[in-house]
Amino acid sequence: MSTFDEMNTFVRVVEAGTISEAAEQLGLAKSGVSRRLADLENRLGVRLINRTTRRSSLTEAGRNYYRGAVGLLADVAELDALVADSECLLEGRLRLAAPLSFGLSHLTPAIEEFVRSHPGVVIDIDFSDRQVDLVAQGVDLAIRIAELRDSSLKARRICPIRLMLCASPAYLERHGSPRDPAELAGHQVLLYDIGGGPVLKLGDGRGGDLSVPVSPRLVANNGDFLRDMAIDGHGIILTPTFIAWQALATGDLQPLLREYWPAPLNAHAVYPQTRYLSQRARRFIDFLAERFGSNPYWDQ
Repeated sequence: MSTFDEMNTFVRVVEAGTISEAAEQLGLAKSGVSRRLADLENRLGVRLINRTTRRSSLTEAGRNYYRGAVGLLADVAELDALVADSECLLEGRLRLAAPLSFGLSHLTPAIEEFVRSHPGVVIDIDFSDRQVDLVAQGVDLAIRIAELRDSSLKARRICPIRLMLCASPAYLERHGSPRDPAELAGHQVLLYDIGGGPVLKLGDGRGGDLSVPVSPRLVANNGDFLRDMAIDGHGIILTPTFIAWQALATGDLQPLLREYWPAPLNAHAVYPQTRYLSQRARRFIDFLAERFGSNPYWDQ
């Protein structure tokens, strides 16, 4: 077993938290991971990890070795990428996490195009609106639509995500169009549940933010469902344009209170600072940024 393999295994055990999780991420038997770790400690003559039945913790020597190993592994990966032919075939597994609606509607055709161009890449994707722990789950990169606050992650902007208020013509005919945000309190609102309570976050028309309390008619954690309910005339939604764009084009939904739409968010590709980004991951991020751009097709 090479020193490089032992070092890589050690780093994965530390980041995964347990030998079992590391073995699953590496595609190895648990006994094989344990043997690599034991061989490394025997070669160094020092214990790096205190093992328990449920969790492992680093010794002082282990913390020092981990910091150095992460840097060395990143340097090796970067060197490999620099000398590799940029036109060579990409190979290997790419583990992704992406929001459900954005993933199914817009990432799916993008992934189909990418894997046609790079048949050696195996995509392993988790479609979910929950934010997975990238390190613990062994995810290479995630697409996140949010204001990023996690300083342990690196990020690259993929495209803007614009939010809008809209409702169906049938709903507006029955209930009228709100003339200002305060009138939303008297309307049937279909609310996307992000844990912020019954409030719509809008712009104030002067570059600031505005929180509008509402009494939602319906609350859900899926934007496609809320869009379809709005099309059926059940209420007003605040939704990303990437969800509503086709309904807007056909006239099934109509925009409301344009001057009060929130400032755009961004879709980012994020990945752990402690893990060097593989060439296949970099190429995939470049591909998405070029495909969607600063004015994505759903906003045109």
